[in-house]
Amino acid sequence: MTVTTRIFNFAPGPAVLPVSVLEEAQRDLLALPGVGMSVLEISHRSKTFEAIIQECEANVRKLAGIPQDYHVLFLPGGATLQFSMAPMNLLGPGQTADYVITGSWSKKAIKEAKKVGAVNVAATIEAENFTRVPRQDELKLTPGAAYVHISTNETIHGVEFHKLPDLGAAPVVADTSSHMFSRPIDVAKYGLIYAGAQKNMGPAGVTLVIIRDDLVKKAASLPGYEKLPVMLQYGTHVTDKSLYNTPPVFAVYIMNLVMRWLINLGGLEAMEKINIRKADKVYQAIDASGGYYRGHAAKDSRSRMNVTLRMPNEELEAKFVKEATAAGLNGLKGHRSVGGLRASIYNAFPEEGIDALVQFMKEFQRKNG
Repeated sequence: MTVTTRIFNFAPGPAVLPVSVLEEAQRDLLALPGVGMSVLEISHRSKTFEAIIQECEANVRKLAGIPQDYHVLFLPGGATLQFSMAPMNLLGPGQTADYVITGSWSKKAIKEAKKVGAVNVAATIEAENFTRVPRQDELKLTPGAAYVHISTNETIHGVEFHKLPDLGAAPVVADTSSHMFSRPIDVAKYGLIYAGAQKNMGPAGVTLVIIRDDLVKKAASLPGYEKLPVMLQYGTHVTDKSLYNTPPVFAVYIMNLVMRWLINLGGLEAMEKINIRKADKVYQAIDASGGYYRGHAAKDSRSRMNVTLRMPNEELEAKFVKEATAAGLNGLKGHRSVGGLRASIYNAFPEEGIDALVQFMKEFQRKNG
C-alpha cells in the first residue's frame, strides 16, 4: 500500500483545495450518490447537473450577498478571456475605457482592450516596480468612460487593494481572480466582476462572472454586437444560464463543494479573519528579520494572498527554495519577472503550513544569515 503525504503547496495557482472537498470528490468520483455514474460522465443537460449548477449559483449569491439585478455565470476561458470579452461587450465606438495598472495582469488586460477600442491609463505604479497600489489622488479618470477596469489583487507583485478607491460614476469592471471570496465583497459597487476559480474557489477550468443586468442590455445595444462570436456575448450565457454549450462540469461541481465549505466555515467574514491571521504571521516574520527578508510590497498594499519577498542575494534565494522544497514547502520561487520568493496562501492553505514556513525562515536565517 502506498501512503501519500500531502506537502504544503504555496503555488500561485492552480492552488490548494480544502482537504474535505478533495475527500468528498474522491469518495463520489466513481458514482454520485443515487445517480450511478461519475460526475465526469453525467450530461450537462441532466437534472443532476442542473441541480449542481443551480446550488452553486445559490451558494455564490449567499456568500457574496449578490443583488437580484446581477447575473451569475460560470464560463470557460479563465480571467484571460475576460480581458477581451469585457471590452468587446462594454466598450462601444467613440468611447474610452479607463484602466488602473497595478501589475502584470492588469497590463495584460489593457493590452487586449486596446485591440477593441480606446483606453486610458488612469494610473500606473510601474515606475516603482508595482510595490504599491495607486493613491486616490493619482487616479486620472475619463469623464463619461465606458467603464473603469481594476485588478484588485496582483499575484506576481503581491499588492492588493484593501479598500476599493473612488472610481467615479462609470461602471467598475474588476478582475478579482486571486482574492475572490477571501474576504467580504460589496457586489453593488461593481458593474462586472470576474475571477478564475483556481485560486480560492475551485480547480482550473471555470471562471466566475458576476454582471449587472443593465450592462448586459447595454452590450446588446452597441453597434456591432451582433457580429461578436456567440460565445463572446454575455447575453448568450445569461439567456442560457451558462449552458449554451457544455460547461466545465467537473470544475463547477468542485466549485460548489468549495462554496459549501466556505458557508460551513462561517462565510466570508470568518474566512477574512483566518486570512488576516495567516498573512500577519508571515509578514511579522519578514519584518522581524532585521532586513534579511524584505517584503516587495509597501506595508499598506501587502497582499494577504500572495506574499512576495527578497533576500540579500539570488544565491541565498535559490538555496532557500531548494531546501524549502526538500522540507515539504513547495512552490516558493518568485515569478520570473520579479524574482525572489513568493508564498501564495489562499483560503484553503492550512495554518500549520504557515507556521512551518515561519519556522523554516527563522532557521534558515540562523544558519545562513
